[in-house]
Amino acid sequence: MSYTGPGFEPPQPRRSRRGPLTVALAALVPGALLGWAVYAAVGGSGDGEAAGTPTASATASPRTSAAAPSGSAGDGKPTASSTAKPPAAAGTLEGKVVVIDPGHNPTNFEHTAEINRQVDIGTNRKECDTTGTSTNDGYAEAEFTLDVAHRMRALLEKRGATVKLTQDEDRPFGPCVDERARIGNKAGADAVVSIHADGSGTGNRGFHVILPGAVDAGGADTRAIVEPSADLGARIAGDFVRVTGSAPSNYIGGGTGLVTRKDLGGLNLSTVPKVFIECGNMRDSKDAALLTSGAWRQKAAQGISDGIVSFLRG
Repeated sequence: MSYTGPGFEPPQPRRSRRGPLTVALAALVPGALLGWAVYAAVGGSGDGEAAGTPTASATASPRTSAAAPSGSAGDGKPTASSTAKPPAAAGTLEGKVVVIDPGHNPTNFEHTAEINRQVDIGTNRKECDTTGTSTNDGYAEAEFTLDVAHRMRALLEKRGATVKLTQDEDRPFGPCVDERARIGNKAGADAVVSIHADGSGTGNRGFHVILPGAVDAGGADTRAIVEPSADLGARIAGDFVRVTGSAPSNYIGGGTGLVTRKDLGGLNLSTVPKVFIECGNMRDSKDAALLTSGAWRQKAAQGISDGIVSFLRG
């Protein structure tokens, strides 16, 4: 998901605020840092990190004072302790509903009029959807997101969860961002994750998880989901580090891997815990090499799924 492409307005700066959630989660930052530090110590490549300064950098949430090379998942609402170790293999997720939202749609580019239609996202209006970004060699973000979503579905269903996708290349375009939110809401999802890959500048590397900010405007009211979404995002970030060996973005999020935004309809209109994850930067050759690798995409799916499992088990 490119921050400079159509449909993505420059996010609004967010005031730092520290409350009980921040304090509680701050104590958990070392878990994700440990995961990255251990990986680096045994000679990991760290491929998947990021660098640079995109237009969305103003959205970085309050930063923690983490000192590890590309940090962990923090953002003033840092990672959960479970991120330092794999989730237990035992147990079932029977009765739990997970909605996976593969960003964009492979044929959006054939329906520009439809996806450019403005929809209400609570705080303002913006495009129904966008085409997404791609690698310099033409590997589309929409293709990447569907592949990771399919891998996640297999992993989560194996654990007993009911998994639904917002789209499975089964419609000509979209769905629009407001409908994507409604799908998760209608399903009564226990967790929703929107899969993306960024389209930032060359040299910008790494992943980041986007959390919903507190919004109460128009048809949007995220206040009830801010805390559980922060927990979900922190766990995903930590497990993503552990499984993929990728470091958090070093061009947004202050090395924490977590960013809060209030300009995304898919988050603003959600009434269930939901986060976005930008798995890497498609415009950087090193990140692109990972994103186009089936083996790495399996790791990405595993890391995200493990974070979801950790969240659902509490």
